[in-house]
Amino acid sequence: MKKKVLIISGGISKERLISLDTGLQVSKELKKNGYVVKISEPDNNLSKSIEQFKPKVIFNALHGQFGEDGFIQTILERFKIPYTHSGVIPSSIAMDKEISKKIFIKNKINTPKFFTYSYDKKNSELIKKIQKKLSFPVIVKPLNEGSSVNVYICNKKNIIKTLNLIKNYKKVMIEEFIGGREIQVAIMGNKKLGAIELKPKRKFYDYKAKYSAKAKTKHIIPVDLETNELKQVMEMALKAHKLIGCKGITRSDFKFFKGKFYLLEINTQPGMTKLSLVPEIAAHKGISFIELIEWILNEASKKK
Repeated sequence: MKKKVLIISGGISKERLISLDTGLQVSKELKKNGYVVKISEPDNNLSKSIEQFKPKVIFNALHGQFGEDGFIQTILERFKIPYTHSGVIPSSIAMDKEISKKIFIKNKINTPKFFTYSYDKKNSELIKKIQKKLSFPVIVKPLNEGSSVNVYICNKKNIIKTLNLIKNYKKVMIEEFIGGREIQVAIMGNKKLGAIELKPKRKFYDYKAKYSAKAKTKHIIPVDLETNELKQVMEMALKAHKLIGCKGITRSDFKFFKGKFYLLEINTQPGMTKLSLVPEIAAHKGISFIELIEWILNEASKKK
């Protein structure tokens, strides 16, 4: 009998449904291949589930807040059971877009210009500040959400209205809008796994473009880049992965515009759904879904 795996999925973030789907897909694949699997929510019963089931490894299938920001990782540390993906500090750094971008800038990884903004009813100086520091259009996004949740492209006319929509966030990021191509790069341990290009039918690769088949986002693999360009973007992704101290699999999101790559963010727990990019990149490299999952589980068991 193969080892017991506890999958934690669901949660309370805005990415709950994606997490449930990831957990379900991983569970199906593991069961098909002889593993004993239990799925658990990260609720008050989690400790009991872990203690009763006694898993050899925990697959963290959570996405978003409390799942990939160091919170659940802090809880899992006390059980002394290997868990997948990055640990407490790398998870919290990667999830905080402001801190991670400052690390990118300090280490000469190209990223869009930005500043952070705390909600203010007056907003009197905001438009002047944007015109001085960035110029319209701009991207407005929360500091600690994933899957492009509440990310908007804003112009001078609609930015105040947009900020009012998301005023529940204490602080948001206002970022330079970069046009061009959407390139995603997967890192597997310390290995450059591969890249994929996305051509969304929507304005940009937002939540619906990522998770709705109806959005008809085109996935292009292999990516049509010059050899030196592909090498450059892969090196940037690996550098970011190592700088933040990530483990296991990460996926970095880039824009490619006028010959330059811009790193938008690094994702420490990429989705494992039927529309997810990392399994697609892995498959292109000859790595099946079960091989990918087993690698992630084995990598978790190597953590000190």
